[in-house]
Amino acid sequence: MLSTTARTTLGRSKERGSTDRNDLYDVLDTGLICHLGVVVNGHPMVVPTGYGRIGDTLYLHGSTGATSLRGGGESEVCVTVTHLDGIVLARSIFHHSVNYRSAIIYGRARPVTDPEERLAGLRAVSEQLAPGQWDYVRPPSRKELAATAVVALSLEEASVKIRRGAPKDEEEDYGLPVWAGVLPLVTSWGAPEPDPLLPEGIDPPVHILRRE
Repeated sequence: MLSTTARTTLGRSKERGSTDRNDLYDVLDTGLICHLGVVVNGHPMVVPTGYGRIGDTLYLHGSTGATSLRGGGESEVCVTVTHLDGIVLARSIFHHSVNYRSAIIYGRARPVTDPEERLAGLRAVSEQLAPGQWDYVRPPSRKELAATAVVALSLEEASVKIRRGAPKDEEEDYGLPVWAGVLPLVTSWGAPEPDPLLPEGIDPPVHILRRE
């Protein structure tokens, strides 16, 4: 079950909330990009970035010079992941909506300094975007690792919100001669586009072809 705190308790549309931790895992594991919210010098900043999950820990990475990661461990952060599944078209503008799955995680981002955990976290981020790629390419060098910041965020305090299904109109509007329903949003990968500098004879690996 997910935690219930003042920050994770829904104020409206409570019926869309889920306390099933597996729903949280599903939202995170099927996403590609999260948005990291931090406060820097008294001002809010929201940064889109890659992430990866290992158990109940979320890992994020960036440049050691990234302003959004410099304060890791010193202030509260917020991470969100959202999937847009469709546009809900109602009989009135007021009741138009979207079908979606979203997760919000709160906590203190912990700087990862242990070498083994840093590599595991970076691997999780890589595998989230391109499963199989970490073992296929050259691993990071010491210089590259020194230039990369890794932070960990516990999934202890998190909330999930999901909307599925048809529009919900006012009873008096169901008789209107207006089409209503859901316009699903479907995303897919295209064919791999080779680097112009790639020598002939090097084909995409199987794990990349499987994403098509």
